[in-house]
Amino acid sequence: MKMQIQQQIAKPVHEVFNAIVDQTQLSGYFTIDGKGKMEEGKTITWRWEDYDGSIDIHVKRVETDKFISFNWSGSGSETTVEIHFEEHDGITTAKIREYGWDKDDNGIARLVEQTQGWTQMLCCLKAYLEYDINLRTIKHKENA
Repeated sequence: MKMQIQQQIAKPVHEVFNAIVDQTQLSGYFTIDGKGKMEEGKTITWRWEDYDGSIDIHVKRVETDKFISFNWSGSGSETTVEIHFEEHDGITTAKIREYGWDKDDNGIARLVEQTQGWTQMLCCLKAYLEYDINLRTIKHKENA
């Protein structure tokens, strides 16, 4: 089973890509305490203050401005996440796909939860890049 969502963001692909791979930027709208960059073979930890939790991200592949993939157990099951980037006329489409759940009631429930989580992440990314707003804290970057 897999889920896939996408969001258009009115920014060049390099800005959108960097806002995800640069953990300092990611912590400006999605996680906390981000340091470093997502790099192939590297394990990084994402932490959330509002969920009082953390999870390890095992980075598999990074193609600058095009693609990111990693394994994690963000839903309680080990899954693979792929993020694809496409730019057209200065607008970037970010597509997130996650797969690997069992085909049972628990897998379906986890898929739905992850769809909600990734939707929130892309909305937070859009607000952060286009409007300088961190939806997780409801603060403008300059006031953070």
